[in-house]
Amino acid sequence: MNAYNKLGLLPGKAICYSGFRDGQRPGLKYPNYEEVREDLLLLHKHWKYIRLFNCDLHAEIVLDVIRNEGLQFQVMLGAYIEAEVNNFNCPWGGGIHPRKVLEQNAEKNINKMFKLAELANRYSDIVFLLSVGNEACVDWTDHLVPTERVIQYVRAVRERANQPITFCENYVPWLSKLEALAHELDFISIHTYPVWEYKNIYEALDYTKENYWSVANRYPDKPVVITEAGWATKSNGKGILRENVNEEYQKIYFEKLMDWAEKENILTFFFEAFDETWKGSPEPSEPEKHWGVFKIDRSPKLVMKKVSS
Repeated sequence: MNAYNKLGLLPGKAICYSGFRDGQRPGLKYPNYEEVREDLLLLHKHWKYIRLFNCDLHAEIVLDVIRNEGLQFQVMLGAYIEAEVNNFNCPWGGGIHPRKVLEQNAEKNINKMFKLAELANRYSDIVFLLSVGNEACVDWTDHLVPTERVIQYVRAVRERANQPITFCENYVPWLSKLEALAHELDFISIHTYPVWEYKNIYEALDYTKENYWSVANRYPDKPVVITEAGWATKSNGKGILRENVNEEYQKIYFEKLMDWAEKENILTFFFEAFDETWKGSPEPSEPEKHWGVFKIDRSPKLVMKKVSS
């Protein structure tokens, strides 16, 4: 049975949305109401479902815009949990934190669960799915949280909100490490990025299918949603080969992925709506900055020119 049937959802296209523009970043400067409104008016022509990564000021503004402007979006709302233990396996060394910071993060994380549930209830007409974290259990993460703590967060939100609950993670940990967590969830969310694993555009969709079915077959009684799948359009060569990314390849992957997801009735959030210059290293071609189907100035990349034509 597919994800739509198990979750009781109507088919519709889905995308990840984070609206931070030049000079803005989480925790410092947020997009204002008019900037978010401009973004959502662009997106509502093409997508029914959007995913937000944190229950912060940005999320509240997004939810207010949707309600006030009468936009027909349904939102998957997340809480971004921060490191509670050190991860010495983080390849870029970002997983090491002072003990005091880890203790503070644990307190902040549980408070985020309360905020997640509060927003889910306040905007129950808009928020349709909840996530208690993002990429916090995979081996390479810089914000590692023990599985048993994530299970506690699932239970805390379940006591306070009615929407289906998940945890968003790379496909690999679901195959063994996260089995106990999987049984606590209403549905499983996976991330699949063939280009990060040195797959070229001709191998990409088959690899995504392998990633998806490896998890779906592991948990046949759980709906499995793809909460991130995308294709970068630039790279500095670190982690992603330069020759594997451009706007044409993004368009090909987007079209093939969406066609497959629609045929299989798999809810799939494309990553992502807009480029975000605050991400990753200062290098202009840092791939983390270039996953949007729109550029940072909101002009369309090739895939959106095709979709809009």
